[in-house]
Amino acid sequence: MKRYIFLLLVFITLRSIAQKALVYDDMVYRPEIKSVQFSVVGKESSFPVINLRSGEQVMLAFDDLRGNTRNYNYTIEHCDAEWNSSNLSPSQYLQSFNEDRLTEYRYSSATRQKYVHYELVLPNQTIAPKIAGNYLLKVYENSDQDNPIITRRLYVLGNRVSTFAEIIPSPNTALRETNQKINFTLDYAGLNVQNPYTDLRTFIMQNARPETRTLSNKPSQIRGTQLVYNDVTTNDFPGGNEFRHFDTRSLLTNSERIGHIYRDTVNTVILLTDYNRDKPGYTFEYDNDGKFFINTQDSRDARTEADYAHVYFNLATNKTIRDGTPYIVGQFNNWRIDANSKLRYDGGRFYTDLFLKQGVYDYAYVWVDTVNNPDYTLLEGNHFETENDYQLLVYYRPVGARWDELVGYRLLNNGLNKR
Repeated sequence: MKRYIFLLLVFITLRSIAQKALVYDDMVYRPEIKSVQFSVVGKESSFPVINLRSGEQVMLAFDDLRGNTRNYNYTIEHCDAEWNSSNLSPSQYLQSFNEDRLTEYRYSSATRQKYVHYELVLPNQTIAPKIAGNYLLKVYENSDQDNPIITRRLYVLGNRVSTFAEIIPSPNTALRETNQKINFTLDYAGLNVQNPYTDLRTFIMQNARPETRTLSNKPSQIRGTQLVYNDVTTNDFPGGNEFRHFDTRSLLTNSERIGHIYRDTVNTVILLTDYNRDKPGYTFEYDNDGKFFINTQDSRDARTEADYAHVYFNLATNKTIRDGTPYIVGQFNNWRIDANSKLRYDGGRFYTDLFLKQGVYDYAYVWVDTVNNPDYTLLEGNHFETENDYQLLVYYRPVGARWDELVGYRLLNNGLNKR
């Protein structure tokens, strides 16, 4: 009996260690899960926002490198504007069932790295949102939500607010050469707004990066049903620089930024050395605003025939390990500054290798000093001319309501409306 109790305690302990605490953000909870993509169907790598009951859908795609199929389930949960659970019953925000099994998968073909490719399209006949707002898509194993595999943020829009926005140089003369200022106006004529200072909140992100998210809830002016946000001290973003990039669509021939490709039992790609780009002048360079695209020129179907490679990054800078550490970030790793994105130091250079599927990748370096302060422009530079996407999201919660609705959305790029 004592042995049974001991084994049971060991099992419970190991299970609790294996489980990961759920985070209401874009997360991957297992190292074997790779190449997670989540975007609007037909718009690869796009921001995952869809109109409620419009027929628009988003697709989740990912690879499991363990090579055999798993019992994956999924659901979505309504969240407030701050990405906390709304604590609603699923019947209040889902039209039909609470969860479903992920059944669409295919095995890799003729690749050195074996994997299973999964896909999921939402909304579908089983899982569909009933109300507008933020939703967290949760994929988990064996119907156990305490065993998450992937989480992704989904934005469901009930378009009830008109928006106008523009990008201008910073009104602060010291920042005019580096910063991009967002001014915008909301028209809430279609809503019953009693207090515009509390009923409406607007968030702005640069290139869908969570760390850039800013809140605007105090309009500078009110003109009838129009709220004007143009305070000189708010929504003033560093422009940064165009993203670095590399192309591994072919592992047979070198492309731009590729130094060497080695094909043996595993694929290895050595990128050309990167250098500090903190220069006073701006140089245009085409990029994808931090996104990545899975693709291959070596076969037909990138979903199951694109291979994986160890991609080696080398950064030459006048900084040393005594000053801090650089990290590599992009949409491909959810902009995470963690152990997986940290570069190692060796004899005057920083380096790392990442196991990535064939495709086109944008990336940037973030410098983190010895007291853990991240600097996003120290290694990359900072220019007003840099081309960036900005996502503007408007949330509405009337007095007495229990949840926030997403009632307005606009995508900006260099002052042009792209939606």
